[in-house]
Parts: sequence; structure tokens; C-alpha cells
Amino acid sequence: MALPRPNLPLVPTERAAWTIAAFAPIAIVIAAASPQLWVIAPMAATALVVLIVLDGLLAGSCQEWQVIVPADTEVGQDTALDVHARFTRRLISGPKAALEVDTRLAPSGRVTIALSRDSETGDYSGTVDVQPERRGTGAIVHAWLRWSGPLGLGARQTQRSLESAVRVWPDLSPVRSKELQTFMRDAQNGLIARRIRGEGTQFEALTEYQPGMDRRKIDWKASARHVHLYARENESERNNQIVFAFDCGQAMCEPVDGMPRIDRAVSAALTCSYVALKGGDRVSLFGFAQRPQVLTPFVNDSRAFHRLQSAAAALDYDAAEPNFTLALATLTAKLKRRSLIVLFSDFTDPTAAEMMIESIGRLVSKHLVLFVTIADSDLETFIDQEPDDIATLARSVTADTLLTQRSVVLQRLRRMGVDVVEAPYDQIGYQLIDRYFMIKNSEAIG
Repeated sequence: MALPRPNLPLVPTERAAWTIAAFAPIAIVIAAASPQLWVIAPMAATALVVLIVLDGLLAGSCQEWQVIVPADTEVGQDTALDVHARFTRRLISGPKAALEVDTRLAPSGRVTIALSRDSETGDYSGTVDVQPERRGTGAIVHAWLRWSGPLGLGARQTQRSLESAVRVWPDLSPVRSKELQTFMRDAQNGLIARRIRGEGTQFEALTEYQPGMDRRKIDWKASARHVHLYARENESERNNQIVFAFDCGQAMCEPVDGMPRIDRAVSAALTCSYVALKGGDRVSLFGFAQRPQVLTPFVNDSRAFHRLQSAAAALDYDAAEPNFTLALATLTAKLKRRSLIVLFSDFTDPTAAEMMIESIGRLVSKHLVLFVTIADSDLETFIDQEPDDIATLARSVTADTLLTQRSVVLQRLRRMGVDVVEAPYDQIGYQLIDRYFMIKNSEAIG
């Protein structure tokens, strides 16, 4: 946005402050060695102040300046903030801009941008890239612009309030990746012209048996009637209901490589949901902490994928422990048919895990549950450290205990019939897609 020119106060620069500080000991030496020459010190200070004022006046004024902010971005992606300025004088030095931003955009809440001169137009511009660490709306509240005279002693400064904001959406870079797009193009080849055959267990038609086919596909009764070998051709199951459920509680808000676990989970879920929509299934999102936050209607068209993205952006961060009993009971009451529930969660202590297991156990009786958790690489790092001191040894023992408890909980889930995916954050999306296809092809949902 273009900012009008306000009153431009003149202020000393950091160089001027260091120059004044350097003259102070010299004045003390002169006063101690030749007291009759003490007048030199105030005369030099006055001359320096006059020089600072003149240098600031030579800096001129700012005709106009703009702060250009993108309307939308994605969490974890580089986001450019631009500042453009035009000054009345060319003999200026060190123009800089500072922006007061939401901590979603920068942890310190402040961004500094150095401006450089365009040799053709004479205007100044600068850009800084920020990486949003949390979803939501990141407001840019205030802007400052400062530039100095040719000596760099006196500076002019202007400031204005801003009403700009950046909407931070979930990261969809995996959906746009060339690998996934190539995979989807190959997987969906001929989808409109024919049904997908050869997968699943739903009978579609009989076909003449050819060498190389799986012998388990041979329909012996039909072959006996026709005195010829025929194989069963199956159709892939469609129109499955898939619910991606997110634990938005304290454990999921902990960062993994600079980004909260919940945002890593949202990115993986949206990638898998895009694949599911392309495959003809229906997708819904459900988020909860102490109480349910978001429950979307089922989306059955990839053209409505933006609805899932908007709902995922509305998932809030909650520092409290999640209430699995209330959340999963609410979800069960909303579902009218057997569905695949993909639950993204994490746990830090056995007590919280026990309540989670109990709630999931009631869910397994009616639905197919896939539990997804991000592997904690920090625990493995602590375990592998050399025990050079007592603190390191204690940390390694604690990490080993937590990792053992984690393995026990995941094993209990598997024995209950829950499918479990545990992987590093950068692999969780692709492993989730692989597991989704395995479940879909086995016709275990319907």
C-alpha cells in the first residue's frame, strides 16, 4: 500500500553516537593536560551537532513509499515482503525499513529490510523472505522507514500504521509436486473411459484366462461350465468414506524441525485426501482438542478440494490435553456408515496414551482406524549420544524409556486391529498414501 509523507523527524544515527562516544575520552585528556583549553571540547561537540543536523537536512525527504504484502501464503514456504521508496535527494545512505509483524510470520515480531538503489529509475527497493511457522492470519501492524545523509550522521525517519494481513494456509507443496502429479496422471489414465479393473474383490466380469495371470483369479465353476479357463476380473472399490481426524492438543503443537506436528500432519492429510478424491472416494476433516473444533461435510469431487484446505486452515492450536472420549464419541455419532478414520495424534505419557487407546478401542468395533504418528527423531538422537557426563546419561536413559513406552502403545494399537503408520515427518505423506491404497485395494473399508 502507498503511504503518504508525514512529519519527518531528524535523529542521530548509530555512527553519530559512536563518534560522540569517541570524543568523550579525548575531551577528558584535554581537560586534564591543559585546563585552559577546556573550551575546545564544547566547541567540538557543537560542531558535531551542527554537522549531524546538516547531514540530516541533506538527506531530504521521502516522496512516497510502499509496503507490498501478498494476500496468501502457505506455512513453511518463503513469503516475500517488499518495500519501495522514492526520495527527493539522491545523496542518501543506508535506507532501511522495519515492519512489525505477527509472530506467525517472524518469531521476533520484527522484520528489517535494507533498500538498494535502482540505477535506471533512481528509486529504492528491498525484499525479505519470511517463513510462516503457524497457520492463521498474520497481521502487519506498523512500518518504519529510515535513511541517512551522505555522511551517515543524521537520519530522517517516518512511520505509519498498516492494515495489511497475510493469510497463512496449510502447506500444499506435496500436492503440487511433480512426483505426485505424474503418479496421479498415470493412475487415472482412462478413468473416464472405463472402470478400474484388476484391483479389489468386488466382482466385475469374467475374462478368458491368459498365461501370466494370477491362478488364484481362476473361476473354477465357470470354467467347468464352459470347458475353458476363465478368470474373475474385479473392480476397485469406490465411494468410500474417509475421515482425517486431527488431535490439535499440546503434544501435536510441539515443533518438528521448526514446524508444529499438527501442520506436518495437515500437509500429509491434504496430500492423501487429494489422491482419495481423484480415486472416487469421499473425504471429510475432523479436528479436536478439549472439544471438537471442525467437522466438514464429505467432499466427493476434487474440484471442491479448496473446501478441505479452508477447513484445515481453521484448525486451531491448543495447549491443553485432548479429550479423546468426547471427540471420538462425537465423530462416531456423526458417521452413518462404516468409514476409514485416519487419526493423527501423538502422546507423551502412558496415562494420556491409556485414555487414547480406550477411546480408539470403541471406535474399532464400527470403523476401520488408521493411526498416524510422526517419529520422534530427537529421542533417537539423545539415545545415540555418548554418555560423557551425568546429565547426558540421564537424558539418554529418559529418552530410551519414552521410546520403549511409545513402542508398547503402538503395539497395543496393532493388537486391537488398528493399522499404524509411524515415519519421519518428510516421509509420512507418502507412506500414508501407500497405506491408503493397500486398504482400498483390500476392500476392507466397505
